[in-house]
Amino acid sequence: MKPFQPLLSCFSVFLTLTPAILAQEPSRHGLAVNDPAEPLKWTPPHALSRLTAPYERKVFKKANMVDSNRLDSLIRAGQIYLSLQDAIALALENNLDIEVARYGPLVADADLLRAQSGATLRGVQTGVNQGPQSVSIQGATTGTLAVTAGPAASNTGSTAIGTAIPSFDPLLTTSMNWLHRSTPQSNIITSGVPELVTDLKNFTAGVQESWATGTSAAYTFNYLTNDSNNIRNTLNPSRQGLMTLSLSQHLLQGFGLAVNNRNIRIARLNRRVSDLVFEQQIIATVTSIVNLYWDLVSFEEDLKVKRQALELAKKLYEDNKKQVEIGTLAKIEVTRAEAEVASREQDLTISETNVLQQETVIKNALTRSGVATVAVYSAHIVPTDSLRLPDNEPIAPLQDLLDLALLHRPELKQTQLNIETNKIGLAGSRSQLLPTLDLQAAFTNNGLAGLKNGTAPTAPPDVLLGGFNSVLGQIFKGNYPDYTVGFQLNVPLRNRAAQADYTRDSLTLRQAELRERQQINQVRVDVQNAQIAQVQSRSRYLAALKTRVLQEQALDAEQKKYQLGASTIYFVIQAQRDLATAQGAEVTAMANYMHAKTQLELVTGQTLQAHNVKMDEAKLGSVARPPDIPRP
Repeated sequence: MKPFQPLLSCFSVFLTLTPAILAQEPSRHGLAVNDPAEPLKWTPPHALSRLTAPYERKVFKKANMVDSNRLDSLIRAGQIYLSLQDAIALALENNLDIEVARYGPLVADADLLRAQSGATLRGVQTGVNQGPQSVSIQGATTGTLAVTAGPAASNTGSTAIGTAIPSFDPLLTTSMNWLHRSTPQSNIITSGVPELVTDLKNFTAGVQESWATGTSAAYTFNYLTNDSNNIRNTLNPSRQGLMTLSLSQHLLQGFGLAVNNRNIRIARLNRRVSDLVFEQQIIATVTSIVNLYWDLVSFEEDLKVKRQALELAKKLYEDNKKQVEIGTLAKIEVTRAEAEVASREQDLTISETNVLQQETVIKNALTRSGVATVAVYSAHIVPTDSLRLPDNEPIAPLQDLLDLALLHRPELKQTQLNIETNKIGLAGSRSQLLPTLDLQAAFTNNGLAGLKNGTAPTAPPDVLLGGFNSVLGQIFKGNYPDYTVGFQLNVPLRNRAAQADYTRDSLTLRQAELRERQQINQVRVDVQNAQIAQVQSRSRYLAALKTRVLQEQALDAEQKKYQLGASTIYFVIQAQRDLATAQGAEVTAMANYMHAKTQLELVTGQTLQAHNVKMDEAKLGSVARPPDIPRP
């Protein structure tokens, strides 16, 4: 036993200092105190932080409910002059869907911290809100991406199955008790007294810890004092102590890093998943804002068309009234013109309300307080960007678009991480198939000391005389060692539960691989369809533009014929309606083109690049780009 004394002493010191060392880790796991974008912070440090840090609660900052200053800088005389870039910046700074998603990586950090203790995972948040849609899309579709279920659900299930993971947090235990016992004796030869009175004091302290290799250790110290009226005891009172180091190593089931640190590796993958989910939320929100903005622009253009149609109808009505007054036109033509004015007024009212409703949806998406603020509620949004079709628009090769999509789509990366998570979790199920074989060892040093009992028939050796110091000296010198070495083998004779778990996890992995292929195939379909839709929408807009020009010419010709008496009011009204329809179709076709362009950016994973969105700014909730100067 003597050669083990230095090793046991060093190991004892290590185990004793482990809790203090681990208590110095509050700045790890991504939970920094001074990060300005950190919604979760640790309790402020104090003099005893090194000792109390593992037991202190974490303090949450209050959720930010105040809008950024950018919105105030865009308001002029009750009007919000809004460009598309400012709309995106406001969404990054104020949108509540994005603000909620910012907590996702912090939840994943907490789950990682839990995994590092050896506890089971609680899962990460993978939901993505696709954002609001326009009040009336008029044939244009708002691009959305189906969000595949991330590793959260599978993590929660897979980590609870398989070989149990030990706790990696050291545990310090201590106990102390006192005992007074009075026992009548049926035979006084042993104790020499008819009533044996004993006072016992027992103190026990220990540290136990486990490691990812499958190793467990427990270090205990026990100190017992015994004071009695037994006249036969050689030492009275006596002091007894022992120091024990117990070691256990899994050799089959539960052996190795791949099995015991699988939760930690999965939690780290989940942390990456949380970043991807946050990126998906940014993409979904930006896509929604872009579609809302262009729909608002198209509604404004449609409003102009309805006003122009109303002006033409009113002009025709006034001209007919004058002709009736001079007797060159029948009264029935005034009635027809008046009915057309009423119809155009109704169309104008519907168009105006569409604009108001669309503004309400946009205000709610770009602010934290929604329309609760009077200044925001009463302000009218004036879009400063206009619908425009590029003169020359090269068509990118389909294969290049597919390569972009497969490289940049975050949900594909999330699926790949999900497969990796399933593979890691499979190690736990595989280990559970094995029998349990543990190597166990224990090393104990004993010590005994006390005072010489004058009534005892024999005198104790000098080495046993003394008190607490003598006991410690015997223990650390190893005067009275005990040691045991052995193994324990448990072999399940059926093992059906472990086989079922491994089979199920293996099949789940194969399903995940098939879903990845299915998702890749769907991405290819989405990209090809989006490219076709953009080409079609451009062609439809050019056709609508040509139709509108022809209808303007037709109306002008019909009005001239009517003035010469070669046409009737019916044909003039019909030409006005046709022109209004053509103008509305042109606006809708342009809106559809912008939606198709946005959808192509979405399916190829280029939304953030196309609109100059930086993920660092999105995480901070602060965009460095200054707001556009509103028009006076």
